[in-house]
Amino acid sequence: MNIVEPIKRKSDIQKIKKVLSKNKRNLLLFNLGINSGLRISDILALNVCDVKDKEYIEIREQKTGKYKKFPINKTIQAEIKEFVKDKELNEPLFLTQKFKRLERVWAYKILNKAAKSAGLNIRVGTHTLRKTFGYHFYKKFDNLALLQKILNHSSSAITLRYIGLEQDVIDESYKNFQL
Repeated sequence: MNIVEPIKRKSDIQKIKKVLSKNKRNLLLFNLGINSGLRISDILALNVCDVKDKEYIEIREQKTGKYKKFPINKTIQAEIKEFVKDKELNEPLFLTQKFKRLERVWAYKILNKAAKSAGLNIRVGTHTLRKTFGYHFYKKFDNLALLQKILNHSSSAITLRYIGLEQDVIDESYKNFQL
């Protein structure tokens, strides 16, 4: 199993956004992922009616079966409004060119190709979106307990390892250790 990483530099996030800006679907997929912390399975399960004219997203997580409700930030609301304006309420939010629900493997390919085109040298996958959200949420609010709850993790150690901070702390301690 390949372990993917969060995108830690905001400049790298901007590079990916620039690459994805050519396709509104792909850009929304990325932006929704890095701003919600949802798993890709939950993002791809969304229908237009789940987000159109909404201030909150309410879902039952596919992996855990737990209810989750969270506000959609204003930037993503505006992006959603533009993206769904001509779509039917009952259709999937993310469709392929053949009008089928976008699948995880295609989302992986979209994100991986964008990261390579942006010149990123990290392991990227669909889970990168969730990890990126976690990393930047923690950096901004420094509230591990809240992030642990948002991500539905059983311990803070799991959350730190998940967002890549555990390795950062280990690396930094090695760099500052000399005998």
